Amino acid sequence: MTTTAQPGTAFGRYDATITTAAAPPRERLLSLDVFRGLTVAGMLLVNDPGTWSAIFPPLEHAEWNGWTPTDLIFPFFLFIVGITTHLSLSARRARGDDDRALVKQILRRGIIIYLLGFAMAMFPFYQWGIIQSLPAATPWDRIVYRVEHVRLLGVLPRIAIVYVCAALLTLKTSLKQQIIIIASLLYGYWLAMTLIPVPGEHEIGALLLHTHDRTLAAYFDRLILGTNHTWTGSVTFDPEGPMSTIPAIATSMLGVIAGTWIARKEKSLPDRISGLFAAGSLAMVIGLIWNWSFPINKNLWTSSYVMFTAGMAAVTLATIMWIVDHYQVKWWTKPFVVYGVNPIVAFVGSGVMARLIYTLWHVTYQGKSVALQDAIYQSVFLSWLPARVASLAFAIAYVLLWYGILLVLYRRKIILKV
Repeated sequence: MTTTAQPGTAFGRYDATITTAAAPPRERLLSLDVFRGLTVAGMLLVNDPGTWSAIFPPLEHAEWNGWTPTDLIFPFFLFIVGITTHLSLSARRARGDDDRALVKQILRRGIIIYLLGFAMAMFPFYQWGIIQSLPAATPWDRIVYRVEHVRLLGVLPRIAIVYVCAALLTLKTSLKQQIIIIASLLYGYWLAMTLIPVPGEHEIGALLLHTHDRTLAAYFDRLILGTNHTWTGSVTFDPEGPMSTIPAIATSMLGVIAGTWIARKEKSLPDRISGLFAAGSLAMVIGLIWNWSFPINKNLWTSSYVMFTAGMAAVTLATIMWIVDHYQVKWWTKPFVVYGVNPIVAFVGSGVMARLIYTLWHVTYQGKSVALQDAIYQSVFLSWLPARVASLAFAIAYVLLWYGILLVLYRRKIILKV
């Protein structure tokens, strides 16, 4: 369903212009849409290169331990989800919704987001190409095979799970209780990943953190999901697996705390910006110190990674608030607002389009059958640019294409809400 977005959905924008009879007009911070839009544009840029074999290092994920700018995008999303969760629940409470209505809404949104992610994983709902185990596969065999090998978790499913858990855990808890929950999640995950012997390995987890498929998280990925339902890029572990989703909940809960602070209108805007800067900087330092014993690692979503990236998100948002909301320098914000108000369309639409042009839609180019994306990359970009520059140029073109699509929706005030 398409309509004008309600404030602060898990993916929708925070529209603070809505009022109630009992409350004064709510403050609108343009920086929230800009921050989300920057994250969406960054996602499109790193997800859609001309070729995966020629990418500038900052646009690649860290191979294992460590981080690159690309490794900030997903935790930034979860941090934003936390902020908008607080703003959404607060707005609904102001309109008179009771706890039962809020829980129902949280669960409904979570289920919709998960189903969107599952549908993306299933697309095109049919297994094309040669199936080694079924050389004479019938159309029905191909449909069943797709179901039996669909990835159960992923980016949208993780967002759905994290959103529901973070929203429910912060619905009626105090700030002190939320900090205790976050600390329990992060310390519990750290102790489990490092001190518990990994079944079948005869070593504690701390000695296996450098491996991809021998960690405790990888063990539970295979135990719970099975190798048929994990990420096809690894098979033996899933970077959005069940165990590593636990600390990701803390990422979103830290966003809830940030949203609570941002919404404190009794504090001046400069005070809120300064507080966000300070808290973010402290979190980054904690993450960097924790890195010495529990390395920053996106695939494992380590506790140090949670603190470091949440701190980075807070500092980034504070910087945007300082520029856009405090000093009112807004001339550059329009493109990012366009990306930021319709993130679910950008994510799902660009993902489906990428699956089509990178994998499913083949054309004949120079006498060979190649993916449409590869033909465009080679003929339009690689024909006159060095490989890495051509790959980046293709990605930028993809980002601009989606800006055009989202701009049409923006001008027509069409926003997908969940």
